[in-house]
Amino acid sequence: MKTVPALVTILMVCGAPLMAVYAPIPEEEQGQGFSAQVTGGVTHDSNIFGAASNEIDSLVYHVAPQVALNASLAPRTFLTARYRLTLEHVVDRPGDRTLDSHDLSLRLAHAFRPDTKLDVTESFQVVKNPESLLAGLPLNTDQSFKRNHLEGRYETKFNPRFGGTLRARAVSYRFDNDNLARSLDRDEFMLAAAGAYSLLPETLLAAEVRYQDIGYDADSGSKDKTSRFVLIGFDYKPSPKLSGRVRVGWEDRRRRGERGEDAPYAEVSVKYDYGEASYVSGGYSYALEETSNLDLYTDTKVNRLFVNVQHFLTPMVAASTSVNYEPASLQGRSGISPNRDEDTIRAGFALTYVARRNWSVSTTFDYDRVTSEDPARELKRTRTGVAARYAF
Repeated sequence: MKTVPALVTILMVCGAPLMAVYAPIPEEEQGQGFSAQVTGGVTHDSNIFGAASNEIDSLVYHVAPQVALNASLAPRTFLTARYRLTLEHVVDRPGDRTLDSHDLSLRLAHAFRPDTKLDVTESFQVVKNPESLLAGLPLNTDQSFKRNHLEGRYETKFNPRFGGTLRARAVSYRFDNDNLARSLDRDEFMLAAAGAYSLLPETLLAAEVRYQDIGYDADSGSKDKTSRFVLIGFDYKPSPKLSGRVRVGWEDRRRRGERGEDAPYAEVSVKYDYGEASYVSGGYSYALEETSNLDLYTDTKVNRLFVNVQHFLTPMVAASTSVNYEPASLQGRSGISPNRDEDTIRAGFALTYVARRNWSVSTTFDYDRVTSEDPARELKRTRTGVAARYAF
């Protein structure tokens, strides 16, 4: 089960000297080989462990320095490296109150020709205070985890209208809590091949096949899964301001120790840039995803609708908001649990004062709500905070 991701990792590492990129660089880092920034602030969190009842609220003080390197290793090879340390002090947290999280990412890309590129990214995270909490866990459970994500992408054009893409992704999760580790530690692997045909200057037709393997460290005979996807769709960009993407198809999922399933799959998104750095985007997706209680459920069918808006009220004041609505159906294990419906709402708002190119002040509000036919999975959480960021 674990040999395929390992093989892909070896192949990517062996090919690393050839790789490069023309990677987008954040505005504050443009024109700089080395940059640094620091963010600090305070947040009030109403439910630090994501409990369904007897919630613990607390002030959370945080500071997060970050350094980044952007370098051309050769005329057609580019390296981006970034490290971020987040220190948080949770005033009323039982147990450890001061938490340190780490985020390291590397991106190496190479252009063999203007229309043929190889791009590899690697990111490693040590997350001590997750923003997205797991539903249905025992009260006040430590949800800290480590996540490694390795992805490679090769793009080329066979002629001016027809091109192809190969992608490989390997992701691993390792939880600090022993009970969570036995339940949720896993490796995920995905391999995809896609073709695209330029029907019109603004319309790109696409087709894709994917293979996905999810392997758990413990009880793999009842939790592992493999899926095969067949997708078709198009990208549409009638103007520089408006763009859209559609992918629809089918997933053939096979579960070890449980019945398999054929299910539809969909990704739809659209974005409209209506002003200088102001935009609205939205979309919908439908997919089978992993769940946090694998003793009762195999996975969950998730409908996800989202809207994001960023609007500059003045040249120095930006308002942004995002809303996600996720009606889902937990797929119960045969003879153990029925299917159960669950709705999740995640919403956020931020008001940011951009005094200069290198520093800003923000006030934020986040709201999470889970309503479920499984009462242990219900959740209500709000976070209100203020933060400042300075880039050197």
